[in-house]
Formats: sequence, C-alpha cells, structure tokens
Amino acid sequence: MFRLDELVARFGGELLGDGATRLSRVATLDAAGEGDLAFLANPRYLSRLSSCRASAVIVAPSARDATSLPRIVTPDPYLFFARVARFFNPPARPVAGVHPSACVHSVIPASASIAAGVTIAADVTMGENVAIGPGSHIGRGSRIGAGTVLHANVSIYHACELGRNCIVHSGAIIGADGFGFAREPDGSWVKIPQIGRVVIGDDVEIGANTTIDRGALEDTVIGDGVKLDNQIQIAHNVRVGARTAIAGCVGIAGSTTIGERCMIGGQAGIIGHLEICDDVVISAGTLVTKSVRQPGVYTGSLPQQKHADWVRNFAHLRHLDSLSDRVRSLEQQFADPKVD
Repeated sequence: MFRLDELVARFGGELLGDGATRLSRVATLDAAGEGDLAFLANPRYLSRLSSCRASAVIVAPSARDATSLPRIVTPDPYLFFARVARFFNPPARPVAGVHPSACVHSVIPASASIAAGVTIAADVTMGENVAIGPGSHIGRGSRIGAGTVLHANVSIYHACELGRNCIVHSGAIIGADGFGFAREPDGSWVKIPQIGRVVIGDDVEIGANTTIDRGALEDTVIGDGVKLDNQIQIAHNVRVGARTAIAGCVGIAGSTTIGERCMIGGQAGIIGHLEICDDVVISAGTLVTKSVRQPGVYTGSLPQQKHADWVRNFAHLRHLDSLSDRVRSLEQQFADPKVD
C-alpha cells in the first residue's frame, strides 16, 4: 500500500486532507471503497462525488471543494489517474529462458523470454529483456528492440524492425505484403513484389489483430510513441508520425503520410497518397478524401471539413425536408399568380 502524500511526492499535484491515507488500487467513483483512490475526470459525474466511498480522490481545481475526502488536486485528473494506475499495476515480466518447444535459429540474449511454440528464423537481432508470447513467429533478418513484448500469435515477417519497449498484442501481423497488383489487358492481375520493410519506432503499442503491410519499394514507417488500437489496417508505404494515436477499425490506404500527434477516431477511412499534417484530429467515421494541410478537428465525409463547418452545415441539413416543402410552396405560388 502507498500513502497519499507519497503519491503527491512522486507525481505532483496539491494534497488536501490526510496525507497518511493508505491506498492500494485505483477505482471508479461508483465502485471505489476502503483503500481505493478514485478520480473525477468528467464534470458530468460531479454529483457522484458526494456518495463516493473511496479513501481518497483525484479532482480538478474546479472540484477542490466539492468533497471532504482526502484528495489530490491536479489540472488533468485523468492523466494523474493513468500514472498512478501504472504505478500500482506494473506489468509482469515473464521468466527469462527458451521453452523446449520453441524453434530458435538465431542467437538471443539470456534475458529474453521465449514461450512455447515460438519460431525465430535466422539472422534475427534481439535486444535484452524481450518477451515473445506463445505461437509467435519472427521472420528472417528482423530486429526486435530491448524490452519489447510480443503477446501470443504475433507474426513479424522477414526484415522488419521494432524499436525498444514496444507492445504488440495477440494476432497482430507486421510485414505482410502490401496490396500491389498491375492489371493485364485481359483483366488478370500481376503481383508486384513488396520488397520494402516495416520499421517501427520506440514505445509503440499495436493492438490485437492489427495489420501493418510492408512497403512496395520503400518502407512503411511507424514513429516513436504511436498507439494503435485493435483491428487497424495500415497499407504499404504509409508513414505515421510520432505520438499519433489511432482508434479501432481505421483503414489507411497506401502511401499516405500522417503527421505527429494526430488522433484518428474509430472506423475512419483515409484514402491513399494523402498528406495529413501534424496535430490533426479526425473524428470517428470520417472519410478523408483529400490532404489536410492545417491542424484542427475534421468531421464528416465526401469530403471531410473543418469540424465547426461540418456542425454548422449539418444543422442546415436537418431542416432540409421542411426547407424543400417551403420552396415547393413558393414555386406553386409563382406558377399560379392571382388574377386581378
């Protein structure tokens, strides 16, 4: 258990109340009990604070006087909660060693953990403290940075690179062929060899069943600190800038470049050969059909627009039926003028 004042000393914030309060886990306002640290990140849930049974809470300055519970006041309660949650729940490290059923054809560090059924091809370079989950495959000539964790049934094709301290969840496939074909006059397809790689930076997290295709000629590149949700498709030669976050079921077509610190909502679609600048937010379900040259929030489809423009135009769209009726009525009046 940890004292409340110890958390403030480690992570900052303003302490109000008994700093000797002891805590063992984080919890929601509704579920928290004795020994729990709850947090209020959304002002809509302020009313729940009065009935919260946590031992202490994390609140924003605007809610500093909304409870008598011991509390940490911080400008971003959700970020503070995330840091404390990581502190309370450090990731478990598997025991180093190679399972007898693993098939390893490269020299690996003694600190690595290689689980049952793993296959590691020749010429693989692996850093210290790498963990490879059951049934995973590392292709010939690939590089895996120190501290990276691959969960079960991850496939890394040949010659791909992952940086340090990455996390790759189950079923992800990195380095499969991009969708490259040329068409014959008779309609049949000629496969174009995909001879590029996938190069992934440090501190990248890749969700379950996400696929990142290798480049056709040049590399597909994922920058440092990128966070990818489950079931994302990233096509060949895409470049994703550092610290960009992409939610589930997004599809990004080939040769698109996405800038740094972008956020892309779930089920968004981005067509190929576009450029999206730094600090762009793409709302969920948006279809991006042209390049985005200015930072901001973009929403809608065919084509996307600035978020504020989309909201204003959609407000007009909601009244389209009534407007059509009024126009039709006016047309009838002009078509049948009164007789003097």
